[in-house]
Amino acid sequence: MDIFTIITILIVLSALFGFINERFLRLPHTIGVMIIAIIFTGGLYLGSAFVPKLYNTLEVLIRSINFETVLLDVMLGFLLFAGALHTNFDQLKVQRYPIMIFATAGVLVSTFIIGFLMHWVLDLINYPVSLIYCLLFGALISPTDPIAVLGILKQAGVPKKLETKIVGESLFNDGVGVVVFITLFEIARSSEAAVDFTEILVLFSVEVLGGIALGLVIGFFAYRLMKAIDDYDIEVLITLAAVMGGTLAAHYFHVSGPLAMVVAGLFVGNDRVRASAMSDLTELYVDKFWEVLDLILNAILFVLIGLEILILHYEPSYLMAGLIAIPLILIARYLSLLGPIQFFQKKLAFVPNTNLIMTWGGLRGGISIALALSLTETMERDLFLMVTYIVVIFSIVVQGLTVGKLVRRLSKQT
Repeated sequence: MDIFTIITILIVLSALFGFINERFLRLPHTIGVMIIAIIFTGGLYLGSAFVPKLYNTLEVLIRSINFETVLLDVMLGFLLFAGALHTNFDQLKVQRYPIMIFATAGVLVSTFIIGFLMHWVLDLINYPVSLIYCLLFGALISPTDPIAVLGILKQAGVPKKLETKIVGESLFNDGVGVVVFITLFEIARSSEAAVDFTEILVLFSVEVLGGIALGLVIGFFAYRLMKAIDDYDIEVLITLAAVMGGTLAAHYFHVSGPLAMVVAGLFVGNDRVRASAMSDLTELYVDKFWEVLDLILNAILFVLIGLEILILHYEPSYLMAGLIAIPLILIARYLSLLGPIQFFQKKLAFVPNTNLIMTWGGLRGGISIALALSLTETMERDLFLMVTYIVVIFSIVVQGLTVGKLVRRLSKQT
């Protein structure tokens, strides 16, 4: 199936599902589109005997799309830049220390808690899996997904201080999570099951610090270009070029593209940069362009997540492991946040029940699915893909739809 046909089908389905949600369901856009995609795919699966051609066409479509490449190498940079562009930089600066701890130590602690718990649980259900593979699952499921968080959390009525922590953490922790995943992936692939500590430190430093440095360079360069002219259409084009060129540069220099795009977006979106480099008209067009692009890419992404049902391998033990994994992952997130919150809460005046809200509001999404798809067969790819999918669906639908109610209920109690 050629690329134009694939893109056309995805755009048509995204528009159709978006219309149905807006006209009838009125759910948050990302949740509604994904639920409709799941129902649509499930209906096709059940009715495949009656409409085999349509079902087969859709299956060919999904199998022809490399979800991992499409999300991590193409869509993610645009989505992260758009999210960072509209994030309150001043609030992020105030909360920078807890956000950095959440995005680094929090991810590492969560990875190991989930890994050991899943190793134990899988043994209990008579499906033993090597610890290193369980740790790999912990690494891919620990980071909260910035796309899901940004698309849902702002509609939930979370206090601004707390929203900044959750959004800021989600913008940075996926880059860290990918580095942790890559490191564990190399350990799992190694015949000796070991990687030199120096290599791990170098990999982490190059990926994370290199990504941040590249983002600063790209953001500053884009700012200087935009400051030198006053032409809104060219300035919009400059921001687009910054993302696309920056993503290629990150691949070339082997640094974290996601972190580079977050930093570049925060730099360009900073109020001081906006005031000195953009006219009011330019600012309006830049914001509207990235809002529309973000909406389109989010719709396509969540349609793809819904359609991924077609390539899952169904086994009773996989379903059981997925259902058990949901509370384990929530427990691991709660515990991984506990220390940093206790340390910073008095100094930064955290809102009451911060840990509980951040645990329930820490949504998983497409990045976890993309990383699960990159596992090899020997790493129990089918098992962990099914478990990841179940966790992601629960996270987006159940947690996404109820986090606002949780915030309101907890607010009444304080």
